[in-house]
Amino acid sequence: MSFRYIFNKMKNYITISDIKNLQQTISEALRLKKENTAAGLGRGKTLGMLFFNPSLRTRLSTEKAAKLLGMEVMMMNVDKDGWTLEFEDGAVMNSNKAEHIKDAAAVLSQYCDIIAVRAFPGLENRDKDEEDLVINSFKKYATVPVVNLESATGHPLQALTDALTITELQNVKRPKVVLTWAPHPRALPQSVPNSFVEVMQRMEVDLVITNPPGYDLNPAVRKNTEVTHNQDEALKNADFVYVKNWSSYESYGTILSEDKSWTFSEQKLKLTNNAKIMHCLPVRRNVVIDDAVLDSSNSVVIQQAKNRTFAAQAVLKMLLEEKRDF
Repeated sequence: MSFRYIFNKMKNYITISDIKNLQQTISEALRLKKENTAAGLGRGKTLGMLFFNPSLRTRLSTEKAAKLLGMEVMMMNVDKDGWTLEFEDGAVMNSNKAEHIKDAAAVLSQYCDIIAVRAFPGLENRDKDEEDLVINSFKKYATVPVVNLESATGHPLQALTDALTITELQNVKRPKVVLTWAPHPRALPQSVPNSFVEVMQRMEVDLVITNPPGYDLNPAVRKNTEVTHNQDEALKNADFVYVKNWSSYESYGTILSEDKSWTFSEQKLKLTNNAKIMHCLPVRRNVVIDDAVLDSSNSVVIQQAKNRTFAAQAVLKMLLEEKRDF
């Protein structure tokens, strides 16, 4: 067994912290992007993908990543096609819940070599959402590796993609990276910003978070990262700007502001160091980011979307190696 593998072994991919060596994983994703060096690793293996919520990039990029490794893929829209699942241990199942996660996860583990799950938060009960009951129940009861395709609190595949994209594009050793809130007509989760902050804290970047009062992220996620409520000040000399909406964490799940002055515009772009503009997509044009920015050469949102495949491929490759060697 190689030193490289020992150093980076992984049993599940639930949070960004499951990656032991981030830079090594990014390098592996870049190698896979340049040349698929593991095309036969997944031959005879099956990835099962379960969606409790909608998806475009996550679904298709992860399917493509699996197929590039030689895997077969099965997908299910659980909210439409499956039995309603019960996640509470010891539940008396005399309501509309037809199958317990204990049984479902055990059965799926017979059909799949890796299980990938996407389930959004309810944005009503913060304590309940922070339990991340769906993804953690699959982790608890499945006997095969589990991959988080976005959960109530995190989106680690997107975060790895973002780290990969910044690594590809940075032209200074320690770039300034700004995560900025932007308005949105719907209440959105903190999953993407949470994981982005977590991954940036592990990279050689100067990270600044900017958002209106009342929108500070979970202190356990922010840690010592600089936070300012002055967007213009935060954007000065930025090399990368990640634009993203999230609902309030303190007044959990609520929209406290739709201040249009926080929309990322050409005027905002001029405050930066000709920054690369990032977003996970889908994006509400001319609400979150103006057309003039999204359609400019500064926008790298399409490159980000392309990199979703190679981030997922690197993760699946590590999980397949774990199953093969242990």
